[in-house]
Amino acid sequence: MRLGDRVAEVPVDDAVRASVSYDQLRIGDDGLFWLETRPDAGGGTTVTQWRSGEGKRDVSPKGFDVASGLHAYGGGSFAVAEGTLWCVGGDGLYRSRRRGDELELVAHGSFGDLTVGAGELLAVRESDQGDELVAVTLTGVPPMRTLAVSRGFLGAPRPGPGRLAWTAWSERDMPWDACEVWVASYSPRGVIKNPVKLAGGPDESAAEPQWGPDGALYFVSDRTGWWNLYRWDGLKVEAVAPIAGECAAEPWELGYASYGFLDDGRIAVAVQEGPRHRLVVIEPDGVVRPVDLPYTSIKPYLAVRGTTVAMIGSSPTAAPQVALVDLAGTDPEVEVLARPEDAGLEGVGVSTPTELRVRVANGREVLALVYPPTGAAADWQAPVVVRAHPGPTASCLLRLDWQAQFFTSRGFAVVDVDYLGSTGYGRVFRESLYGRWGLDDVGDCAAVAGHLLSTGRAVPGQVFIRGASAGGYTALHAVAQDGPFAAATAVSAIVDPDRWAETVPRFQRPHALRLRGGAGRVRAAAVQGPVLLIHGTADEVAVVEDVRDLAEELRSLGMAPEVLLLADVGHYVASSHRAGAALEAELAHYRSVMADAANDQRGYTAASGSR
Repeated sequence: MRLGDRVAEVPVDDAVRASVSYDQLRIGDDGLFWLETRPDAGGGTTVTQWRSGEGKRDVSPKGFDVASGLHAYGGGSFAVAEGTLWCVGGDGLYRSRRRGDELELVAHGSFGDLTVGAGELLAVRESDQGDELVAVTLTGVPPMRTLAVSRGFLGAPRPGPGRLAWTAWSERDMPWDACEVWVASYSPRGVIKNPVKLAGGPDESAAEPQWGPDGALYFVSDRTGWWNLYRWDGLKVEAVAPIAGECAAEPWELGYASYGFLDDGRIAVAVQEGPRHRLVVIEPDGVVRPVDLPYTSIKPYLAVRGTTVAMIGSSPTAAPQVALVDLAGTDPEVEVLARPEDAGLEGVGVSTPTELRVRVANGREVLALVYPPTGAAADWQAPVVVRAHPGPTASCLLRLDWQAQFFTSRGFAVVDVDYLGSTGYGRVFRESLYGRWGLDDVGDCAAVAGHLLSTGRAVPGQVFIRGASAGGYTALHAVAQDGPFAAATAVSAIVDPDRWAETVPRFQRPHALRLRGGAGRVRAAAVQGPVLLIHGTADEVAVVEDVRDLAEELRSLGMAPEVLLLADVGHYVASSHRAGAALEAELAHYRSVMADAANDQRGYTAASGSR
């Protein structure tokens, strides 16, 4: 397919409207609950309830944004108990009768990882001094009790039979680098006694503790190089089932649940292997059996009741959706409860990816997902947008992304790269970008782009790179050196790792310190191609002042960066109410570069012909 061939273009409003995000699945006494973030409704997040025979409905008050700023990225921002919705807003912890229209502020502060215990709500509260595990009674006037205090970070308060488990990591570490699981004697309305560390340490990330129906404490640990499931029976820790894959997600947020217990003794686990997820069940004897599902991407929020698993799944032809998977029989039965609805996209053709592996230095392979232009022939050639994922401790996702389809439906190929440092390939691979940020990630993206050029897939002079957050830093460095990229788009970008280490929220400060030491600050004088800078003015993770400074430096050197500042938008542009404006600006940026190149070529040809 060539650029001049036309297919049905995905309208920008439809692409945004269909980019609904589902998160934090939880099963309560009165149904299934989750969070929905709807960009076309202002980007706010609401608690949604589903009940059999009734369908779904919003249960948090209209206009109230259920969101936690705990540890910068939040998580575990609501819980339902005894007919009451507990949730986190911008200024504190709230509670409300589920059928009521008003919320009552329980306490000011930054809260998250809300968990219901016996007659009380457990949570993590963060301040400038560190973290606390706190407990609040579910009824009457809710006084708040502090159970544990740390100068570092705490998470996952999980009550069990006469005990309480939680996670902890120091202010010098990220939880995917060094995280501990602790357990102590505890009774509701009591105090923690005799705490003991079960797992974790400087070279081990242990996370996601859950009490099993057998009374044992389960958790995941990467002590073997992969996050796998372990069990503590009160005496010893043992592996449940060794798997060469990640049985947990990188813990950017609190409240993850990558596994759950079926009532027949089996354990359901979401496993990531590269960009692909799958669901497996672990039998009581330790045998691992795959579950055949129509999903290739599963979010780390499994909610289990009986033999049914609720999950948020997606595939290259299905955007993320909430589904129930019944595992009682030989073959799983899937019931979809919620999916993005947009009549404008009904029947629209989509681009599905192929996996590309490119060998780089030291014999290492880089995996990329290549989405051809929608409707392209087998021998397609097209402009290419290489996408560097955020994190950089994140990964490509093998799922339908309507914002990517916005570009493929306009004749572009979109290529997602799992560069060095991505999750899904084990601990060593994940850590290998430390001290090399802006070097190896850029090299991997350039290698993929170079391969597409050498094989005739990419149009020379029409290969672009874009990234968000840490990926924005990668994109900027990619056009600050000789290489295949004609232009870059940097969304919510980090510009200067040293300054970022000083301005980033305390949760991510250790990450900034470990990553720096590679390419260093993006220097305006090194930039060799056009750049588009898109940034929210309310971004607290990567402050907008750094982008403004870079743009001013570029202008002082005679360059003309395009800058789109989005008022009152935070770090997540793609799920904000300005997502459409960002998409249109990015498309216009690439088309402008292509038009300028075409004009230059025509001018050169005319000049050559006149001699």
